[in-house]
Amino acid sequence: MAARTGLLEGGLLEGKTVLVTGVLTDRSIAFHVARTAQEQGAEVVLTGYGRLSLVERIARRLPRPAPVLELDVTDDDHLATLENRLREHVDRIDGVLHAVAFAPPGALGGNFLSTSRSEAAHAFEVSAVSLQALTAALLPLMPRGASVVGLDFDARQVWAGYDWMGVAKAGLESCARYLAAYLGVRGIRVNLVAAGPLHTPAGRASYGPSADPAEAAAEWDARAPLGWQPTDFTPVSKACVALLSDWFPSTTGEIVHVDGGSHAVGDGVVRTAAGQVHARVGGG
Repeated sequence: MAARTGLLEGGLLEGKTVLVTGVLTDRSIAFHVARTAQEQGAEVVLTGYGRLSLVERIARRLPRPAPVLELDVTDDDHLATLENRLREHVDRIDGVLHAVAFAPPGALGGNFLSTSRSEAAHAFEVSAVSLQALTAALLPLMPRGASVVGLDFDARQVWAGYDWMGVAKAGLESCARYLAAYLGVRGIRVNLVAAGPLHTPAGRASYGPSADPAEAAAEWDARAPLGWQPTDFTPVSKACVALLSDWFPSTTGEIVHVDGGSHAVGDGVVRTAAGQVHARVGGG
C-alpha cells in the first residue's frame, strides 16, 4: 500500500475508468465515491450540470485531477455527444455511478396531493428515466464486465416529505432491474445502493420538511442494528466501489442496503446503548 497518498497498489479498480455523475460539493455522495474510486486505482471522469465552475473546484479536492464534462441528463444533445466528448479523455468506461436526482419543491415536503403533473414528471425524468438514458448513451464505451451503480433511497415505504421523489426512486429501482435484464447478454451489471440518510445538500428531504435532521438521524441510529452516522460517507462509497469492481461478477438487478441495517427492522424497534433490542411501544 502506498504510504498515506490515498492510492493503493493493486486496488479494486486498478486499470479501470469510472464515470461519476452528480458531484456538486464535497458533501455529495458522488464526491466520496469518486475519491474512493481513485484511491482504489481508477481513472475518474466527472460530470456536472449548471455550475460547472463549482464542480471543477470540488474536483481539485480529489487525490488526482479529474476532467469534468457538462451533462444534463434531460438534454438529448448532451446525451448524444457524450460518447465523443468522453473519447477526448478516455477510450472506455468500465464503471458508471448514477448519482442524479431532483424533484421540484412542489413535489416534496408534504405537497404530494397538490403536485402538478409537470412537477411529478420532471422528478421522474431526472431521477429515474435518466438511469436508462445515461446507460444507453454510454453503451458504445462499455466493455463486457462493466458495471452501473445507482444511488437509491429505500422506496418500499413512505418517508415523510419525500413524496414524488419516493415515487421516482421506486421507478429507479424498477428501471435498474429492467436494465439488468436487457444488459446481461452484454455482460454488464446494474445494481443500486440504498443508503441511509446522510448530511448531503439534498438529504433534508429524506427527513421531512418539519423534522429536525439531528433528531431524525438519532432515531435512525437507534433503530439500525449496526448504528448509523449521517456524517460518515465511507460505508456508502466503499459499497459503490465494490459493486463497480470485479468482485461481484454475478450480481445484477440487486439493491444493496447500506443503512446500518435499518431496513431490516420496524419502526417500533430500537437498539440501546448496551446493544439490546427492544420494542419502543407495547405489543400484544
